[in-house]
Amino acid sequence: MSDLLARRWRPATFLPEADNRDGSLTFVVATLCFLACLMALTVLATNRAVNTWSDQLTSQATIIVRPRANETPDLAAARAAEALAGVPGVIEARALEREKAEALVEPWLGDITDLEDLPIPRLVAVDLDNASPATPSTLAAALKARGIDGIIDDHSIWTRDIARSADVIAWVCGGVFLLITAAAGAVIAFATRAGLLARREVVEVLHLTGAENLFIARLFQVRFAQLSAIAGALGAVGAAGVGAVLRLTAGGGELTHAIPILWSDLLVVAPCPLVAALVAAIAARMTAERMISEIT
Repeated sequence: MSDLLARRWRPATFLPEADNRDGSLTFVVATLCFLACLMALTVLATNRAVNTWSDQLTSQATIIVRPRANETPDLAAARAAEALAGVPGVIEARALEREKAEALVEPWLGDITDLEDLPIPRLVAVDLDNASPATPSTLAAALKARGIDGIIDDHSIWTRDIARSADVIAWVCGGVFLLITAAAGAVIAFATRAGLLARREVVEVLHLTGAENLFIARLFQVRFAQLSAIAGALGAVGAAGVGAVLRLTAGGGELTHAIPILWSDLLVVAPCPLVAALVAAIAARMTAERMISEIT
């Protein structure tokens, strides 16, 4: 019986396989990883939306036509569309009806359908060739050659504003990602410090028996790296689930243009467990080595 007990006996590990604080630590790290993955999905969706809007704006131009004294606004817009239709780099030029022009100013002036005498400028929508679009100077020259007074809006102001906004969002998301990473490292460092203080006497005994500091630190490093990898996987799955819900909810509606998440974007969360484990391993190793040096 004594031989059987001797064979079944195993020495207790320095770090227990389960700890009452593991659940709370896993939850905190998983939440941080979830937020970090959402930041990554936000950056991807924002960049795609910006590229789509920029392509749409740069492939179009708007001409505000001012009629001469002897012609009607509709006639001036029709002449402008005819003049621009044959310009190289222009796919199509079409004059917009008065109703569409009124719809554009309605948010600022309200319903103006009863104000027939109100001089509403006529607009000409120009679709440009993406490969070699006509320049504003080319369009202006074509209008001037036909004696048409028009103001050309190539939407460059809007594209610059959109690009600037995208850069701000990207920098903000990057800053939040770094803060989340730092917070995760701080949480792991705190947990490592608490674990070492709880086992101070064991650390001293191991040191007296010849155990190297790196050996003891490696135990904490492996422990918290494994725990963080599990938490990172949970956070990644949660973020991927939110992205999938947004994708399914968007469908073909307006939400698709505001949050253009593709199924392939969900793969961006795949490295999260490895990144979480790496951050935890570095934080735990640095904290453990410093604490062990103080204890011993």
